[in-house]
Amino acid sequence: MASQGEGGGKDEIKTHFVTREGTYKLMPLSEYSKPTRVPYNGQANTPVKVSFINVNDGSGSPDRICFNVGRELYFYVYKDVKKAADLTKPIDKRIYKGTFPTCHDFNSLLVSPDSVRLLVGFTAGQVQLIDPIKKELGKLYNEERLIDKTKVTSIRWIPGSPNQFLVSHASGQMYVYNEELPCGPTPPHYQLFKQGDGFAVYTCKTKSTRNPLYRWVVGQGAINEFAFSPCCKYLAVVSQDGYLRVFNYDSMELLGSMKSYFGGLLCVCWSPDSKFIVIGGEDDLVTVWSFQEKRVICRGQGHRSWVSVVAFDPHTSVVCGVEGSEFTSMDEDIHNVTSHNQKWDLHEGVANGGTQGSNRNSLDSNKTPSLPNSPGSSSCITTYRFGSIGQDTMLCLWDLTEDVVKQPIGRSRTSVLITSNSMPMSANTLPRCSSLQHSQKMNSVGSNDVAADGHAHLFANSTVNATTKFATLSVSDSRKESQDKKEHKRNFSLASRSDKSSILKSNHVRPVDDAMKLLGTCSCPRLDEVPILEPLVCKKVASERLTALEFRDDCIVTACQEGVVNTWARPGKVGLAQHTVMSPQASVGEMYPM
Repeated sequence: MASQGEGGGKDEIKTHFVTREGTYKLMPLSEYSKPTRVPYNGQANTPVKVSFINVNDGSGSPDRICFNVGRELYFYVYKDVKKAADLTKPIDKRIYKGTFPTCHDFNSLLVSPDSVRLLVGFTAGQVQLIDPIKKELGKLYNEERLIDKTKVTSIRWIPGSPNQFLVSHASGQMYVYNEELPCGPTPPHYQLFKQGDGFAVYTCKTKSTRNPLYRWVVGQGAINEFAFSPCCKYLAVVSQDGYLRVFNYDSMELLGSMKSYFGGLLCVCWSPDSKFIVIGGEDDLVTVWSFQEKRVICRGQGHRSWVSVVAFDPHTSVVCGVEGSEFTSMDEDIHNVTSHNQKWDLHEGVANGGTQGSNRNSLDSNKTPSLPNSPGSSSCITTYRFGSIGQDTMLCLWDLTEDVVKQPIGRSRTSVLITSNSMPMSANTLPRCSSLQHSQKMNSVGSNDVAADGHAHLFANSTVNATTKFATLSVSDSRKESQDKKEHKRNFSLASRSDKSSILKSNHVRPVDDAMKLLGTCSCPRLDEVPILEPLVCKKVASERLTALEFRDDCIVTACQEGVVNTWARPGKVGLAQHTVMSPQASVGEMYPM
């Protein structure tokens, strides 16, 4: 039974939560799911993913939503918070035999009220291009699994290109396809095109051009996700080996990398100005990496299990000195306090994952877009809002502010505090950066409570280390952590040494530095070397692990493994005329065997 607010037990599912903008409310009538709502075994199926596209049909509901549940793929008119969802009338429904959809992406450059192009990846390695409006069967790539036999983990149209797309697999490889080219009848043969630390790029050795155009071999494990930057120039890739790697996509050059604190990295997202990357994974942390400085600037603790999705919210991020922006009703409180703050609302075509393929020529090709500071505005504070969801069924919202971004590099944050008893104690003096301004609770990582009696003195250059949960990965700490989180399963697998050496030898990938050598560096700082963020909001919003998170102009959309897609109305955006039109029976969908 869902809790009717933020009160109640910690394990109760919330129906609303409060932030600085106001109250976000769950819209029960805007829920999308399987029309029959029969019991669904989410544990045995692939994660539920969500994609959006705007068809600009002139109606009051121009958006379309696609989501996968088990072997089924649904395509609906998305009515957001304005009206109730009509689950009896899907535009298209497809049921696949022998394989499961894993991910999908719309082409935002070729879209009309009568036609959309949707890419779908599958567990068996195939990729399908369909038009769910025309309900055409479309094209099938890697049909015979000659290119790659492993699961498709992520798929994206390449920004600025109407017909090329990038596909990643659990094999640790990515392939560039041209939708107009065929795949060969025999397994492709490759020749080395470019290589670097931890990656190699190949081209096909064929007399005639065919798919794949390029083959990327990245890291030493499955590629879990990749993301193109909003400026369309850079590609961020996260892998099961725990590395984030950032490339210049056109030149195929490695520009920077970082290492997770523990385990694999599962998700990645760029900030709307292409300056920061947020990553989540099996260390239960969200990590913010500065693209310009090539270093970790902070970590966030709030989840109790693996972080499955991270995403920036361009609609509540505040950037100083941006001209021409407009406020919505939810930003009025911020505007009243700081007149120079402007709502950071991105141009259409850059805001969300399904619309990131904007024209490259419209952007400066020589540098990463930057947002100027407002001159003479002492009260202006730049704030990036991002969210994360995890297998712990929790939704966390975070605020990344200027004071965190501008923290200096090094271990000067760890200091000795001298109490009134003249007894030195080791304490983590880094700012906790808590977004909970109304809360006095400090859940710092192994820090001690210090009495603010005016007699404590801070020595910024001390070399005494703070005691943290994960900093030393000691046996006692590991046992304590396992006791505190019995439900948390770290069942990821790493390749053996022989497997790694054979992969590196066959793929011409030069091995990266050993992970332990990176601990304590800018690529993988210890927990007491960077600020620790506390979540603005951390609420249980589902009964099953969460799998999708989208920030839209008037709502937040989440999906869970149970197959339910929920809409959370932003403050002041609640629809007043929602009418239930749900039916227990669904229209019969066509069968699409693979």
